[in-house]
Amino acid sequence: MKIVVLSGGTGTPKLLQGLKDLADLTVIVNTAEDIWISGNKICPDIDSVIYALAEIIDEERWWGIRGDSFRTHEQLKRLGFDEFMMIGDLDRATHIFRSELLRQGYTLTEATKKLKNAFGVKAEVLPMCEEDVATIIVTPQGEMHFQEFWVKRKGEPEVLDIYFKGIENAKATDDVVKALECCDGVIIGPSNPITSVMPILLVKGIKERLRRKKVVAVSPIVGNRPVSGPAGKFMRAKGYEVSPLGVVEVYADFLDVLVVDSSDADLVGKYKGIEVVATDTIMKGKEDAKRLSEFLLELFRL
Repeated sequence: MKIVVLSGGTGTPKLLQGLKDLADLTVIVNTAEDIWISGNKICPDIDSVIYALAEIIDEERWWGIRGDSFRTHEQLKRLGFDEFMMIGDLDRATHIFRSELLRQGYTLTEATKKLKNAFGVKAEVLPMCEEDVATIIVTPQGEMHFQEFWVKRKGEPEVLDIYFKGIENAKATDDVVKALECCDGVIIGPSNPITSVMPILLVKGIKERLRRKKVVAVSPIVGNRPVSGPAGKFMRAKGYEVSPLGVVEVYADFLDVLVVDSSDADLVGKYKGIEVVATDTIMKGKEDAKRLSEFLLELFRL
């Protein structure tokens, strides 16, 4: 079964560890959180997807490489250089590899393919677009890049709004279009609906193709709280209820099925024409990820 997964950098990479051996996978990844740091282009969500599929991701943080050291980062700080993102030494090699390819004229799609192949990843991993897009968080202290808000400011400022700088120029690559047209179905993983998934949906050419496919989404909200990260804060800022039904509203114009956690089983049924089903969505390890993956794939066979 050919499955396309829309992914951010947290939540969905856990699911990918269960899916990778069960389906012919293509992962379309958010690039609106990318940023140049210390002379290199960091694509946090792409890297987390590759590391998860290669089974080397740091499973305590769910970013970076397991067992990495931070000597270069620490030395830069000692020298007085403010590298506000904590970058591991092995992780930095990924950024250097990518950045050198980009400077040589490779596209981000081509560079990502070379990277994932170098890590032995069989699934296709595709950036959502080639154009530069930046997630901007509007706060009372001013506008700031997502990474400044989440990493440097630890997600503490009040969020007034979120927008995606440059999204109006973003268009789906040929690889993304082909993947969406040739797949048997699409899974939206339990990533942040606003900052991880919404940028992908706003790329020209993606949403209209989703309407032609069966789309199943996993809610990253259990009850009225996100499983992790600032999803609640962002959903409120964009006018959505912080609940699984709020997730339905974000995806309403193309979604077929929303999968909620068993603790939200009272929501099972139809909501605005969208089917809501329940299972245990919390993934504490690979076995949980595999069980949830099997449940999701079964929905495409119904």
